[in-house]
Amino acid sequence: MSKKKKSTKKNKELTNRQALKNKILGIFSNNPSKAFNYKQIAAQLNLTRKEQRRLIEKLLHELKKENKLEELHPGKFRFKSRTGYIIGTVYMTPYGSAYVVSDELDEDVYVTESNLHHALNGDKVRVYLFARRRNRRLEGEVVEIIERKRKTFVGVVEITGHYAFLIPDSRQMPYDIFIPRSKLNGAKNGQKAVARITKWPERVKNPFGEIVEVLGNPGEHETEIHAILAEFELPAKFTPEVERAARRISDKITKEDLAGRRDFRKVTTFTIDPADAKDFDDALSIRFLRGGMVEVGVHIADVTHYVHPGTLLDREAYERATSVYLVDRVVPMLPEHLSNGVCSLNPEEDKLTFSAVFKMTPDAKVVDSWFGKTVIRSDRRFTYEEAQEIIETGKGDLAREILKLNELAQIMRKRRFQHGSLDIERVEVKFDIDEKGTPLGVFFKVSKEANQLIEEFMLLANRNVAELVGKKMSAGGREKTFVYRVHDKPKEDKLESFTRIARKLGYEVRTENRRALARSMNKLIKQVVGKPEQNLIETLALRAMAKAIYSTKNIGHYGLAFDYYTHFTSPIRRYPDMMVHRLLERYLKGGKSVDEEEYEERCRHASEMERKATDAERASIKYKQVEYLADKVGHVYDGIIAGVTDWGIYVEINENKCEGMIPIRELADDFYELDEENFTIVGRRKGRKFTLGDPIRVVIARVNLEKRQLDLRLAEEE
Repeated sequence: MSKKKKSTKKNKELTNRQALKNKILGIFSNNPSKAFNYKQIAAQLNLTRKEQRRLIEKLLHELKKENKLEELHPGKFRFKSRTGYIIGTVYMTPYGSAYVVSDELDEDVYVTESNLHHALNGDKVRVYLFARRRNRRLEGEVVEIIERKRKTFVGVVEITGHYAFLIPDSRQMPYDIFIPRSKLNGAKNGQKAVARITKWPERVKNPFGEIVEVLGNPGEHETEIHAILAEFELPAKFTPEVERAARRISDKITKEDLAGRRDFRKVTTFTIDPADAKDFDDALSIRFLRGGMVEVGVHIADVTHYVHPGTLLDREAYERATSVYLVDRVVPMLPEHLSNGVCSLNPEEDKLTFSAVFKMTPDAKVVDSWFGKTVIRSDRRFTYEEAQEIIETGKGDLAREILKLNELAQIMRKRRFQHGSLDIERVEVKFDIDEKGTPLGVFFKVSKEANQLIEEFMLLANRNVAELVGKKMSAGGREKTFVYRVHDKPKEDKLESFTRIARKLGYEVRTENRRALARSMNKLIKQVVGKPEQNLIETLALRAMAKAIYSTKNIGHYGLAFDYYTHFTSPIRRYPDMMVHRLLERYLKGGKSVDEEEYEERCRHASEMERKATDAERASIKYKQVEYLADKVGHVYDGIIAGVTDWGIYVEINENKCEGMIPIRELADDFYELDEENFTIVGRRKGRKFTLGDPIRVVIARVNLEKRQLDLRLAEEE
C-alpha cells in the first residue's frame, strides 16, 4: 500500500473515531442525570460487534480523561455537567443579551437579557453555569454584580409631563434611565446630559437616576466633544484647587536644584515634535568623539522633581494616568503651567531633566551608558517637517547633528526588524479644522525618517532603562519591582483568523515561529501600502496582536522583540513614566525594592485609563468623520468591506477612511445570512456574496451626528 493510501486510511479512521466519540457524548449530554456502561451505549448506537464495543469502552475512558464524563463506579459513567459558578466580565450585544468572558473558561458564556439581572456592559459579575445541552452553547445566569463598570451615562433628555428619561447614546446601554423632575438639575428637553444611576429595584426594568451635568445641545461641537469625554468618564478640566497647586510651582532653577546634576547646557541639544505640539518632554543631545564615536543624550523632562508623591497634583496625575488626545484638543494629565511651561523643554531655557546617555560606535552599537539627573538648554525647536527637510536636503540648522542621528537611527531600525520587531502601524487620520471645530478636509499622517529618528532613540532609552533595573540591578539577587511595558504573544485563534483573512485577500502570512511571523507580517504591511485594503490589513493585524499593558511582571515586548522594555520618555503625559523615574532614581541611590502588589495595582489602573483615552480618541475621530460627510448625503464613494456581522456590512471609504454600515435589512433583493467561517454575507436564494476585503461602491444614505453613525446603501440601487 502506498504512503498516500496509508495516510488517507489513517485520517479516515481518526475521523470515524471522533465521530463515534461525539455520538457517545451526545447520548450523555441528552441524559445528563443518567449513568451508562459501554454495553448500554453500544445498544443505543446499534453496535454489536466485539471490536466496536471494545472501542466504545476505550472512548468512555478517554472522555473521562478529557473531564467530560465522570466514573460513578467502575465501568459506569455519567455526563459531567459544566455547572457551578465563574467570575467574568459582561460584553453586551446590540440585542440586549450578553456574553460573559472569564479567565476560568476557554469559551464565553451566553446570558439572555432576562438572566442578566441588571448587569451592564463591562460589569464584573458572578455567573451560574447551566448544564450544557447537546450541540448548544454554554449558557448561564448572573447571580451577583461584583463591580459596576460605570455609574454615569451620556444621552439625550426627554421630558414628558411629570417625569423624564435620559435616552443613552451608547448601544451597549439598552435601558433608558428614569429621571424624576426634581432630579433634572436644570436640564431641558432635548439637551445632551450626563446621568448617574441612583437605584435600580430588582423587579423594575429601568434604573432611576439624576442628571449630574448638562452638556448642551446635540450636534454642537463643544457639546459632542464633552459628551465623548463624559462617555469614557474622562475629566474635561482641572479643579481650581489643582490649578492653584500647579501655579504655586516656580519655574526658577536654584543652586539646590542643580546640586548633583550633570550639566549638558553647553552640549548641542534640540527637540523634534509635531508642529502643533505645546509640551516638549524629550530632547536629544549629540557630541562628536574621536574615532567616529558619538555621545547621544536622551533627555527627559524631570517632572517628578516638581510633582511629589502624595500631593494633590500627584493624586490628580495618577487618577488621569494619561493625557487624552482628541481630534481638536489635548486634555493634559498635568495643568498647562507644568505641561507647557515649567516641565516643557522649551528652547533657550534651562530645564531640569532625567537622562539616558549613550556612547555609540559608527554602526550604532552602545559601548557605554549612563543614567541620572541633568540640566540642559535646548538650542532649537524643530518640527518633524523641518527636520525631514534637513534629512532630505542635507542643509539647514544643525544639519550635521541631525544627519548623524538619522544615520544611527536607521541602522538601529534595520537591526530591530531583523531581530523580529513588527512594523505595524495604522494609517493615522487627521483633519483640517476651522476655529469653530468644523472639519474642512481629511488627510493622512505619514511617518518619515524624522519621526523614526525620534522613535528609535526613545526606544533605545526605554529598553536600556528596563534592562538596567530588570537585568543588571536584579542579577544575582532578588528582582526589584519595576514598571514594565509588556506585550504578550498573539493568541493562536486570533492569529489563525488573521492569516485566513490575509490569504483570502491574496497575501501569505507564515506562523511557524516568531521570526517567520515578524518577517512575513512586515513584508505584508509593505505590500499593502497605497492599496485600498491597506487600512483594513493594518487594523486586522493590530487586532490579531495582544494589547500592550503596564505590569510589574516582565514577559517582554512581543511586538518590539525586546526582552525588557518600559516607558521612561514621556512623564508629562503618562503617569507610568513618572513611576519609572521615581523607581529608577530610588534604585540608582541603592534603595530597597518597593511593594509589588501596590505597583501592580497602579499598573492595572494606568492600563485601564490608557484604554479609555484611546477609545475616546477614536470616538472623536469617528465624530469628525461623520460630521465631514454630513453634507454629502447622496454622494457615491468607492470603499472596501471592513467587517461583516449579522446586522450589517461595514464599509471603509477609500478616499477618507470614514467607516459606515449597510444595514442587512436594507439589502432587499434576498435574505442574507452570515457565513462566519468565510467572513461573508451570503444571499440564501441567489447566492450573492459580500466578503471581507471586497471592493464595493456605496452611497451616503443617512448621517447621525449624535450617535456618530453613518448609514450607507449600495450604489447600484440608485
